Amino acid sequence: MPTTLSQSNLPGLELIHRGKVRDVYALPGQRLLIVATDRLSAFDVVLPDPIPGKGEMLTQISNFWFGKTAHLVPNHLLDVPLAQVLPPGTDLALYAKRAVVTRRLKPVPVEAIARGYLIGSGWKDYQRTGAVCGIALPPGLKQAQQLPEPIFTPSTKAAVGDHDENVSFDAVVDAVGRELAEKVRDATLAIYRWAAAYAAERGIILADTKLEFGTDEDGKLYVMDEMLTPDSSRYWPADQYQVGISPPSYDKQFVRDYLETLDWNKTAPGPHVPPEVIAGTSAKYAEALQRLAGISID
Repeated sequence: MPTTLSQSNLPGLELIHRGKVRDVYALPGQRLLIVATDRLSAFDVVLPDPIPGKGEMLTQISNFWFGKTAHLVPNHLLDVPLAQVLPPGTDLALYAKRAVVTRRLKPVPVEAIARGYLIGSGWKDYQRTGAVCGIALPPGLKQAQQLPEPIFTPSTKAAVGDHDENVSFDAVVDAVGRELAEKVRDATLAIYRWAAAYAAERGIILADTKLEFGTDEDGKLYVMDEMLTPDSSRYWPADQYQVGISPPSYDKQFVRDYLETLDWNKTAPGPHVPPEVIAGTSAKYAEALQRLAGISID
């Protein structure tokens, strides 16, 4: 059965970051232990109710994609058994499917987003300006329409409780330099194109995805954190897709759509989520894991 973990507790390890979903601990030798909890964030706010097993599913999806795309871009994973790094007395079963040992990298301070379809904040930007992140698009495009080609649409990295903001590629160049900005852009689009083609063969549209990158002490670029999960991507069933509406999805759009019905200003604290929405969200994650990676939850 899937486990439930809202917040990790690993005495003896140095907690260096507790994010919207992941808890990150320092390990000797420039390594990290990253734990994916069952916390759920929507509109950049962590909601009070966890999704049981979500962290396990997210980790398995990420690990699947890290393996599949290693020929394109190296990733942060290290082949280190968890039993070697967890504190004595830790319930290994609770962490086995939701924790990984990784390289400790210097994060690139940008959310690297690739879009193949016009949806979400990109759709809102296009309606207002006819462009997304400064990239002019053809007039007359409709919601959820496929773009002529995938585009790189970065955003700022917001702190917990703040909202990410779409920025231009020039802003990324200003922040990290042209050489690194181009490497991040090219890696993001290469991963998106490969993954979108892979998903399409399985009847799933990968509308967009957000990636995180980091560099080592030699400046080598790695993709890190999570990868192509339902938390960081929009996946649509191809047989239910149509232009002009927000298609049903395998991601947390299920929760977003519920939250949009509430009188809530999208700032903390977030509202409680009904059990049926929690169950429906969990089922969406599980279906994505099965269809994409062939992995069934117990």
